[in-house]
Order: sequence, then C-alpha cells, then structure tokens
Amino acid sequence: MTKTVPNPDLTVGTDNKQRWNQPKHRRHGFHNAHRLFRRTLMVRSRNVLTLERAPVDLVAKVPSLGVLMEHTAFSAFCCLRHGKVLMEGAATDFSTIHPHSIQSVTKLHVHLIVGHLVQQGLLSLDAKVTDYLPFIGSGYAQARVQSLLDMAVTNDFTEDYADPQSDCYAEEIALGWRLPLNGTDEITLKDFATSLTGFQDVEVSEAQYKSANTDILTLIAAAVSPIPLATLIEDITDAAGYEGAFHISLSKEGHPALSGGGCLSARDLARFGLLLTRQFQGEQGAVWANSSFFANSLARSAPLLAPPKDWLRYSNHLMTDGRLVGHAGYGGQFLLTDSDTGVSCAFLSVLENEAGYDEDYMAAVSETLREICRSLA
Repeated sequence: MTKTVPNPDLTVGTDNKQRWNQPKHRRHGFHNAHRLFRRTLMVRSRNVLTLERAPVDLVAKVPSLGVLMEHTAFSAFCCLRHGKVLMEGAATDFSTIHPHSIQSVTKLHVHLIVGHLVQQGLLSLDAKVTDYLPFIGSGYAQARVQSLLDMAVTNDFTEDYADPQSDCYAEEIALGWRLPLNGTDEITLKDFATSLTGFQDVEVSEAQYKSANTDILTLIAAAVSPIPLATLIEDITDAAGYEGAFHISLSKEGHPALSGGGCLSARDLARFGLLLTRQFQGEQGAVWANSSFFANSLARSAPLLAPPKDWLRYSNHLMTDGRLVGHAGYGGQFLLTDSDTGVSCAFLSVLENEAGYDEDYMAAVSETLREICRSLA
C-alpha cells in the first residue's frame, strides 16, 4: 500500500510558518525558494547583458559594507555601474549567480507593468478598484489605484512579521508559498483579495505598507492587459538581460506573485537595477516601459517610509529620495540604484530571527547602499 504525507516544505508548523520560512530552515529556504514554491514561472532572457570587471574597493570607501558582509545573515552583494562590475561577493555557502528569494523587491515589476498600461491608455490612476474589479471586497472597492501604488490605503489587512497570525501569512497560501491547514482547498488570489475588509477613506502621509495592495494591482493588471502578465514578465526579463533565470511563484489561478515571489541572483538583480537607470532602454535599444511615469514617480510628493528609512518615500511602487531608486524585501533584501550615475547595488541576506525581519538591520543595509551610491557619484 502506498502512503503520502503533506509536503514538508510547504506544511505550516505551530509557529504558523511553512518549514522553508521557519528560522532554522529559512536560509536554505531563501537560497532555494525557486524550487520550493508550490508552482513557479521561470523565464530566461533572449540576450544576456554582458559585464566587464572594473574593480573598486567599496569596503575601503564604505566600511559598513564590510560589516554587513561579515554578518551571519549575508548571502550576496553585487554593485554594477552601466556594464561594469565594480564589486561583488558572497557568503561561503552561496554565490552571486545562484537564485535567491528577493521578496518585495519583486514589487518593482508592478511599477513597470502599471506604467506600461498607463502609457497604453488601459489604466487610469484616478479610477477606483471596483471600476476594474467589480467583485472586490470592501477592503479595496473604493480605494483609488493611485493610493495602492503609493501604499496609502487604510484597511484591515495587517503585515506584521512578528505576529504569526498576521494577514500577510494567510496571503502566502494565495501566493503559492504554503499549504492551507487541515488539507483544505487552496485559495486563489481573487479569493484572498475578495475577503479583505475595513477600508477607510483617510489621507495618509506615512506609507502603510501592505503587500495586499500589490496583489490587487496584479489582479487589475491581469484584467486590463490584452497581453498575459507572463508575457510582460518575459519582456522585462529580455530588457534586463539576465544571465541566469528569473523565477516567480504563481497563485492557484496562475497569477504571478508580484508582491514578493521573485527569485534572482545578486548579479541579475543588479542587472534589473540597471534597467531602471537606463530608463528602461533594453540592450537592443527598444524602450519598453514608461519613462515619463518613472521620472514623475521620482519628482512627485508621496508618503514617507517609517523612520529610520524616512529619507525615502513610496511613490508608484518605488522607494525613492528623488534620485536614488529601489525597494526593500522581507528577510534582508535591498536593491538601490542611482538614476544619475547608473550605479546599481543588490544586497541579499537571510535574517534568521523569529520574525525574519529587523528594522535596524534593514536601516543599516539601506544606509550602506546609499553611502555606496554617494561615494561613486
């Protein structure tokens, strides 16, 4: 007689985390997420952006980088300028060319996709969510698309990594990161979005970070785009010119988990950053995304991040100070680029505390990358 057991990597334990995201397994999980998710899309670039070495001793310029690279959480770091590798390095159990979970750095794809849809006249930032998703629940129906892009929505969704019962962990079922309890059916991204409640129409000055905003934007983009989101991801991959593969987890109904399901190597994540600094001009010269949308996102007012990262504001699914552009990710990820000098810094790491997050650590990472960009200006 044959016997089966629930998939041990995806089964939730007493801490309400699946095994690959439990502290003692998290490092292995983030280093292998591309093959641990329930289902994934994998894309390779048609052409690879070639890189030349032009070494710069960034640790001498910014000593805090050396401290971070000695930290137990460190996985890999890569700094590029245009087509040159200024510095890269990795922990002894990793490399700069191995895929790593980039978590919410994946959200930068939404900026590109939304800008593309706006440019095509398919999406209005002033519209309400219900205009595109009439089935949506009360948590988002009356919210404007612009508010979702700026993390300026107030509702009942919670994203507290220290609380094992926070809504962001239930969201992971819909993203294909874990299995539901007791063998029940997996929920779709639509199911999850419809279940959210508690919208309040209030003005927001400090970003209220909710990955659910990205999930709603994903559903909107899927609804209005005449081209499948998977094809748009292929276009972005081609424009970035990765040498390895881009992996992203998929929901039950096949939507890419743009809120945090991406996996890239440090070197390829830095290549993605170069795409931002090139104003989306691909290696073959074609401009895929909306350059004016990007420029306006840097110049406009938008909610500030919470201290100590309040030197950044959250604008159209970018973190920016008006010149530097990037995004943070759960577990210790950060991409920061300099739109003036063409510098792109990718930092990957795995925090192994219970929450998988540390605000002081993330502030140190962001400050260090900012100092690197300043030192190379």
